[in-house]
Amino acid sequence: MAEGAIRLDKWLWYVRLAPSRAAAQTLCETRHIRINRRVIGRASSPVKVGEVVTMPCPGGGARAVRVEAVPARRGPYSEARHAYAEL
Repeated sequence: MAEGAIRLDKWLWYVRLAPSRAAAQTLCETRHIRINRRVIGRASSPVKVGEVVTMPCPGGGARAVRVEAVPARRGPYSEARHAYAEL
């Protein structure tokens, strides 16, 4: 994996955009996630700082966030919210 990159499913779970790592893997493998407008079909796809991740919202519509940081662990929400910026 590239320097400063992390698996997409891990990043989604670490920053609390997915309730579990299994849920994050399912989102990726069912092709519901995009990175920089490119459809992603693998949970192991790398994500880096500066990229835009687009995903479906539970109530319908879409949510777009810019990756601001690659956290080292899944911490509390107060830490996780600094790893991305809503667009």
